[in-house]
Amino acid sequence: MRGELAVRYPRVSVDPNPIWVQDGNIYTSAGISAGIDLALAWVEQDHGSAAAMKVARELVLFLRRPGGQDQFSATLSAQALETKSIHELQVWMAENVDRKLAVETLAHRVAMSPRNFARVFRREMGTTPSRYVLQLRVEAARRLLEQTDKAPAQISFACGFSSVDLMRRAFRRLLGTTPGKYRGHFHRLPASLC
Repeated sequence: MRGELAVRYPRVSVDPNPIWVQDGNIYTSAGISAGIDLALAWVEQDHGSAAAMKVARELVLFLRRPGGQDQFSATLSAQALETKSIHELQVWMAENVDRKLAVETLAHRVAMSPRNFARVFRREMGTTPSRYVLQLRVEAARRLLEQTDKAPAQISFACGFSSVDLMRRAFRRLLGTTPGKYRGHFHRLPASLC
């Protein structure tokens, strides 16, 4: 398809790699999902990384999809290397919420000193690493509470909380409710029981 576009319109520069591109005030995307990625990039450009991350979390999306896909426009490809490493770290953190995610561990993964990492992370994400880890863990616990019948102790362990009490305190702090009340309100029954 992309080859055909280049043949039919030889004066148009066709870049086969990115999932969306910007040329001046013209934006194009590779499809519907890429359009969502483009919309998140617009939020990031206009309102910053923290706002885009909040929207991505609300929509249960990656701010930038993992998997080696070329997906940066010309303007975003100019972002600093540390920014890319922070975004790659976000994906890794989401996949490893059960691990110890101390600042030192995270800084080591992106080859930064803990102090520099904390500064860069806060600048890029609009929050501290520890607060972000807490948010990731609560989000993971929310999904398990909604979609499984696992006991609170199992969920707290799977999400990196050292105890059910710590998970409960995190829920109260971030969501204003308890895990039990959250499950009671949002637990999804299997289709066979509906």
